[in-house]
Parts: sequence; structure tokens; C-alpha cells
Amino acid sequence: MLEDLSDLDCGRWQVKTHDEARRSDPETFVAWFATRQLVRLPEGESLQDMALRSGEALRLILASHPRETIVVVGHDSINRVLLMQLLDQPLSLYWRLAQSPCCINEITIEDGHKSPCFRARRSPSHSPGPRRAANPRR
Repeated sequence: MLEDLSDLDCGRWQVKTHDEARRSDPETFVAWFATRQLVRLPEGESLQDMALRSGEALRLILASHPRETIVVVGHDSINRVLLMQLLDQPLSLYWRLAQSPCCINEITIEDGHKSPCFRARRSPSHSPGPRRAANPRR
């Protein structure tokens, strides 16, 4: 596991509900949902911090595994930031890139990392659903 691919450090907001975070720091809460790219969470990270560390991890992975198929698993925030870097998009577009739970983002990088091709599979249909218990009366 690469620590640099861990989810956003939410600082004092870690494990709080939205209501608790809003009550503890209403101005920052409103700013976080309006202009996330300009906000540092209380005693936590900014998107720029996460982009810097995750970008370094991605470069290390790509340099260590040229011409190989690799799998990177992460939370929606880290996935968004990595995809935005690969697609050369600004962090201000953070909310426009949907990441559903259990989604798969397929990225093909060829030509020396110059032109990534991105394909999103947003449906979690690839993961098996809950299994039905056998009917004990049969």
C-alpha cells in the first residue's frame, strides 16, 4: 500500500457527519462545497496537498511498471484528483467528475505517458450482489 494514495486528511472533520462539520466551522463548510479547490480543511489537507502526494505516487507507479497493466484502488476523492491530473484538468472541476462507489476507471497510457485514454465504468455492476440464502424448507 502506498500511503500517498490514501484518502483526503479531513483533520478535525474526520469521522464527523456533515451536520457536525457545518456546526463546528460553518464558513469553511460552505466554502468547501462551493470552492473545494481553494480550501484547506481544519487541521487537515487541501486538494492541492492531495494532488501533490498522489501525483508523486502515480509517477512512481508508472516509472516502476512501464508497459505493464496495473491496478490502483482508492476512495472517490483520491480517484477524482488522480483522474484530473491524468486528464490535465484543474481542481476547480472536482465536482464535475462523478465517482460512484465501487466504480472502475480504466485508463490506458501509451506513447510515454503523453496521451492517456480514459474510460469510466460508473456502475458497480462488476461486483456481485448479496447472495440469497437457500430456502431451508426445501
